[in-house]
Amino acid sequence: MLEFLPPHILAAVRYVNANYLYELRLRADKPLRANIGGRYVFLGERGIANAGEAIVATRKEVEDTLFAASGYSVYSVENQLRRGFVTGSCGERIGVAGTFVYEKGGVHTVRDVTSLCIRIPHEIRGCAGEIYARCMKDGLRSVIILAPPGEGKTTILRDLCRIISEKTACNILVSDERGELSAGDLGATSDVVRFADKLTAFTAGIRAMRPDLIVTDELLPEDYTAVKRALNSGIAVLASAHLKRFEDVPEKIFSRYVLLNGLGEIGEILGEEGEHVD
Repeated sequence: MLEFLPPHILAAVRYVNANYLYELRLRADKPLRANIGGRYVFLGERGIANAGEAIVATRKEVEDTLFAASGYSVYSVENQLRRGFVTGSCGERIGVAGTFVYEKGGVHTVRDVTSLCIRIPHEIRGCAGEIYARCMKDGLRSVIILAPPGEGKTTILRDLCRIISEKTACNILVSDERGELSAGDLGATSDVVRFADKLTAFTAGIRAMRPDLIVTDELLPEDYTAVKRALNSGIAVLASAHLKRFEDVPEKIFSRYVLLNGLGEIGEILGEEGEHVD
């Protein structure tokens, strides 16, 4: 994990408890920051430090980090870069900020990279137990988890997928568009499609893999066509979205809506019409 970091930054990170390290922010010529247990701090040569003692990454170190994370071949991750990220070998999702270069009306690549947001995947076994008990214990349902970025949706999805696999042995298709969701145990009956857009993954999966459940992360409004295709085929869908309220969901097509209230904490579970569910 994180082996693509420059040696002195990796050494500093190892002073931090890895179980609580959620995110690293490398910005060219600016202090190194980390999200530890939901709180942003600066990192120095020996772990947490004040801003004046923090490591300052150079532009070359930022670029070298991205190059190493791509397996020393930026060309091999061009499709990811066009969407503003690269996925590390252990499922680390590396958001990229820099100059987006357009060609023929679409993003061609990203140059002059100045910032990286490195999200570290975590496996917390049992964190989705309550959601399973309240939403799926009596049978598969379509469920969406709602919360702002960084509140544990992907970790919960991953664990819920594992629990469903172990409890029901149903066939699960995981649509992992960014290579992050599958960085952990998804259960013995899960099949993974990585780096395909959701419509492609859902369509191919429904035709070829005969899933009972499709699991995917970070739904956007344009992804609801894929979700409806699955639901109309009799397949349940488990998903997440960067939303805070039931009212903000573009299409009310799920059976349960799980609203998080802080890092990994369930705030409320709602039914099809927005009613409270015990």
